[in-house]
Amino acid sequence: MKSTPEIHADARGLRAVVVASAYHAEVTSALVRGARDAFLAAGGAEGSLEVVHAPGAFEVPMLVDRALATGAFDVAVGVGCIVRGETVHDRHLGQAVTQELLSIAVRRGRPVGLAVLTVEDIAQAHARAGGALGNKGAEAMAAAIATCNASAAMGPHGQEASR
Repeated sequence: MKSTPEIHADARGLRAVVVASAYHAEVTSALVRGARDAFLAAGGAEGSLEVVHAPGAFEVPMLVDRALATGAFDVAVGVGCIVRGETVHDRHLGQAVTQELLSIAVRRGRPVGLAVLTVEDIAQAHARAGGALGNKGAEAMAAAIATCNASAAMGPHGQEASR
């Protein structure tokens, strides 16, 4: 089993949104709980986290972009579960969603955590949604918060802040 790096994340004063796909709700709800728990554990306030539900993984990026466009959120996490099927549809979907979430983060200048699982079967998803392999929702939130902290430390326009 690979070890996850220790990430220092301070969510005090941050506002977060989690956009979660409705597909495989037993998995995505566990990922959302992980993201919420990580936000609170990092000092975020319960009232500073909003969860938005998307019909499927394909719709997650659009809703993440819309949420960040409001200016109401400092960080976002996209949550979904894409299970391999009989065709290559899952690979196209996973690649499109992942690429678009990255594009949104860069374009909006706001961190977007990736908790969209791309798995061979539902057992692999459960292992990554609070099972033997941890909770990717929690990891994605911690990474988004830490990225927000690092970005803020650089000061305006990417210049290192004076200490």
